[in-house]
Amino acid sequence: MTAARTIVGMSGGVDSSVAALLLKQAGEDIAGLFMQNWADDGSGDCRAEDDRRDAVAVCGRLGMPIHFRDFSREYWDGVFAHFLAEYAAGRTPNPDVLCNREIKFKYFLDAARELGAEAIATGHYARVERVGDRHCLLRAADRGKDQSYFLHQLGQAQLAATKFPLGDSIKTDVRAIAREAGLPTHAKKDSTGICFIGERDFREFLSRYLPAKTGEIRDPQGHVLGEHPGVFYFTLGQREGLQLGGVRGRDPAPWYVVGKDVVHNVLVVDQGSESQYLLSQALWSGPAHWIAGAPPAARFQCMAQTRYRQQEEACEIAVGDDGGLQVRFARPQRAVTPGQSLVLYSGDVCLGGAVIAATDAPLEQRLREQAA
Repeated sequence: MTAARTIVGMSGGVDSSVAALLLKQAGEDIAGLFMQNWADDGSGDCRAEDDRRDAVAVCGRLGMPIHFRDFSREYWDGVFAHFLAEYAAGRTPNPDVLCNREIKFKYFLDAARELGAEAIATGHYARVERVGDRHCLLRAADRGKDQSYFLHQLGQAQLAATKFPLGDSIKTDVRAIAREAGLPTHAKKDSTGICFIGERDFREFLSRYLPAKTGEIRDPQGHVLGEHPGVFYFTLGQREGLQLGGVRGRDPAPWYVVGKDVVHNVLVVDQGSESQYLLSQALWSGPAHWIAGAPPAARFQCMAQTRYRQQEEACEIAVGDDGGLQVRFARPQRAVTPGQSLVLYSGDVCLGGAVIAATDAPLEQRLREQAA
């Protein structure tokens, strides 16, 4: 049998199903590949087998062959170990970014080439455009579903070999296409949250790997308000799970996490979603990845996101000698979180990004000064 020209990453969801359908309708020679990235941990919450069955059913409906690869060991080493280390250090990582870089556009791409394919395709909402001898990553037409934020670590070689058939599609249209084609995934619920946690309680899942260590909850002035089960279970701006209720002598307004002192195991909270302690106007990052291979300039202005689906914000970028970035925003930003990704844009073009290392938020600056 002649090898397929394009291998489609079949996740068992509606997006990858329609991506394959669109390529098939365009006359592409395609095959599917189902990746298992997480081994069943015995909890009964792993949906991999259900997803596998759905992927097989879709490929059967489309009359295309399907291959299978188990990348769970590679996922553990390249994504999950980093996820745990970052939480243990008090940061909040983004495993979806690492999964794309380390698994979907590395091991999956390698597997596709071993099968004789020239390209891969996925159900991501993003676009690739060739400009001269360079490949650009662009936002999707459906801004509400755009996933370029999670793809900002891709490089020229990966983009040159990748197709995003849904880049010009709207999500509601995608479901309609799947329904009209009789695809068994047309009404399947979209997966949400971190893939290996699924519908489980996040704190319960994390406690299996990072044992709880209780400590004090304090306000920014140092007053003890209660007790937390472990600082690494919380992230900046979080409201849920604090279990503070009404605090005697305090306004009944809700409390939000505004800082984490990992060394002393203290969780700092304040009232009001726009607390001054949640605001920062500058950040510093680790070495940046540039999709074009290099930054536009040593200093330039662009738009940026510090969270997925956040409204992009104007900022000025200064690239350091070590490749790290110093970023100053035009206006203060809420809950900019170390460990998360800063992703940069010029119009619809994703320039690249970096992992946030530190900010000028008041409590973070105070902790740095105390540690110095």
